[in-house]
Amino acid sequence: MGPLRPTTVDELRALVGVELGPTPWRTVSQGAIDDFARVTDDHQWIHVDLARAAASPFGSTIAHGLYTLSLGPALLGELMSFDGFAHTLNYGYEKVRFPAPSPVGSRVRMRAVIQSVDRVGADTAHVLTETIFESDTGQKPVCVAVQVSRFAEAILDRPVGHP
Repeated sequence: MGPLRPTTVDELRALVGVELGPTPWRTVSQGAIDDFARVTDDHQWIHVDLARAAASPFGSTIAHGLYTLSLGPALLGELMSFDGFAHTLNYGYEKVRFPAPSPVGSRVRMRAVIQSVDRVGADTAHVLTETIFESDTGQKPVCVAVQVSRFAEAILDRPVGHP
């Protein structure tokens, strides 16, 4: 079926409250965890020390919570294409939580629900999207966050000076 392709603020507004997803599963690999640790300089043992983590209550290394959150833009792009807009900007996040770990070898996927779409200009919207990351290893989500975005409509065939 492919991602949804809204191109206007009104089309985004029509998606408020609609659950999008889930995305296909993605495997959490030790290589990805190690790469994230190198990029962020976060080498906490529970993420990168296989032997020590095996003796922990988790039984293995776990992904950084921020690694999981960082998958959000790519996963959201699998649910909704933004190429019909002049541009979209990640404005931030609200209420980020990591209720459960993502063990190495587990799989994660994401669901999303657009919570609100508010105009902040003639052709721009402030959009709140709840993102829920699930794991195949547990019943609790591994991450829940409200993404804050700005969407600017593409203005085509509009006379100069027309609002």
